[in-house]
Amino acid sequence: MISDLNVLDMTLLVWLGSLGAGLLGALTGLGGGVVLVPMLTLLFGVDIRYAIGASLVSVIATSSGAAAAYVKEGFTNIRVGMLLEVATTVGALVGASLGSVLSGAVVGVILGVTLVYSAYLSTRPQHEEAQDAQPDTLACSLKLNGCYPDAGSWKAYNVYCVPGGFGVMFVAGTLSGLLGIGSGAVKVLAMDTIMRIPFKVSTTTSNFMIGVTAAASAGVYLNRGYIDPGLALPVMLGVLIGSITGTRVLARARTQTLRVLFAIVIFFLGIQMIYKGLVGGF
Repeated sequence: MISDLNVLDMTLLVWLGSLGAGLLGALTGLGGGVVLVPMLTLLFGVDIRYAIGASLVSVIATSSGAAAAYVKEGFTNIRVGMLLEVATTVGALVGASLGSVLSGAVVGVILGVTLVYSAYLSTRPQHEEAQDAQPDTLACSLKLNGCYPDAGSWKAYNVYCVPGGFGVMFVAGTLSGLLGIGSGAVKVLAMDTIMRIPFKVSTTTSNFMIGVTAAASAGVYLNRGYIDPGLALPVMLGVLIGSITGTRVLARARTQTLRVLFAIVIFFLGIQMIYKGLVGGF
């Protein structure tokens, strides 16, 4: 039994599990937190609030390095990210506050539903939205339209429906603070589907944002004593190494196949989280 292992063996297993979570998260674009929190709670028996605290620390670490690279390459829309970060940061603070008040069972059920929804999103085909509509007046006023490198040249795009994207970003931030996940799937959904930003820009801008969102909610968890350094350190190192490895493997991997396999895994994790929450397993 895992509970019978000594501290060193437990730490090694947590690190290996976190490495796998970071690898899967990088390969699918949904982030390691989607796997990490249910793994720690279901497999290792960690209290869900401490699992969320460790996951938030890992999100901060893994977001920072990749975000800098994407900004340098010109993919990230910094103006969009800074605007939407207002909504996600406020949402993260709300979610973190709720997470310290709600019971573990309720948080577990919400996480389970989010995992099932993320499983669905991970199998959706990636697409580029048509950019033939008239530019959005508000987006033009805020200078949110931009361009990104594509096939050796720069491709221009327009941003649409800024208020709708702003509202969904608040929900994404709340989920991030409450569940300890990056909520990358919801953020990409807001930018890709609602604001009609190209997928490559949506994913890189989401990566730019999730570190700040996680930092806001991590402060609340730290203040309430839910971040254990002995747990957060191996989790952070494992997810960081797994994410770096995943970005290198991604170029040679069949992404759609990986997304389907990942969807199956987190779907069953989600069902298990919902079941444990309903029967009082947390």
